[in-house]
Amino acid sequence: MNGFPGISRNAAIALGGVLLMTAGTALAADDNVSADQIVNALQPKTLTRSLSADRPDPSVQTREDSFINSVRNRNTRSLSLGERDQIAEIAATRPKIDLDIQFEYNSAKISRASLPAVQELGKALSNPAFKGSSFVVAGYTDAIGGEAFNQDLSERRADTIKQYLGTKFGIAGSDLVTVGYGKTRLKDPGAPTAAVNRRVQVVNLTGQTASK
Repeated sequence: MNGFPGISRNAAIALGGVLLMTAGTALAADDNVSADQIVNALQPKTLTRSLSADRPDPSVQTREDSFINSVRNRNTRSLSLGERDQIAEIAATRPKIDLDIQFEYNSAKISRASLPAVQELGKALSNPAFKGSSFVVAGYTDAIGGEAFNQDLSERRADTIKQYLGTKFGIAGSDLVTVGYGKTRLKDPGAPTAAVNRRVQVVNLTGQTASK
């Protein structure tokens, strides 16, 4: 994720996060991650009806839902900084998963070696368990290279994942919200050039369900 041709390494991103607020380990493309693993990680948290403290504030939920509806199918590059920050705030408490997806150098084209991992993601998001769910696909880069370059690259890579999921698996664009963060939200600020920072975060916005 850098604009320096002298650095001979493949640019990469990861589809990031873990359930809720816990830290997780990225699953590399050669880890043979399965659709079942992705489904399990993205499953909404089940709430207990009797524990009112666990229930989300209905007014907050309504505002979040209204905002998400306003950015559905928006061009990734049309999002303002404030809108990007708001998406990140909502996504922070929802189920997520990390995948290591390799792209061609300084490109938004998925590498051939990483296609199986992206295909497993497509199978997972097509699971009937996620019918009616919405997902964020957010692109990130490491700190190498200029801010404008990295912002553009993160957006294009998020869009690539969205387009692939729509073309190959028929996932509606209205169910996917794409956003780019460039190098502004490093996963490991202590190692700004590390591969762990090169990621795309996939988040299930339908993050909580009430138990029966």
